[in-house]
Amino acid sequence: MKRKTMTVTTFSRKSRLKRKIVPAVAGIAAGASMYALPVHASGVSEVLNPINNLKTLVLAIIGAVGVIILAKNMMEFAQAYQQQDSSSMNSALKGIVAGLIMAGISAVMTFLGF
Repeated sequence: MKRKTMTVTTFSRKSRLKRKIVPAVAGIAAGASMYALPVHASGVSEVLNPINNLKTLVLAIIGAVGVIILAKNMMEFAQAYQQQDSSSMNSALKGIVAGLIMAGISAVMTFLGF
């Protein structure tokens, strides 16, 4: 005689709680995320004006320092060229490139829309 297997499904209290609470919480979260409140923002320019002024000031300072570094390194390059000092010429060329980057950063940032 063959034995019949019987499966008994018992749900523990924990799994019953999971079956009821998880869908309820998911439904509440979905409902809350779909509920949109209108927001009326006014005076945005009042908030952004000081930030834009600060950005302009920082970019102008970086550009001015870049021009100073560029002029200083051009003089160093001229002296190194007269003395035929290759390591000083290399260092001065790096400084010239850095000065050009710093001097041109404001134009690049304006072009990018910052």
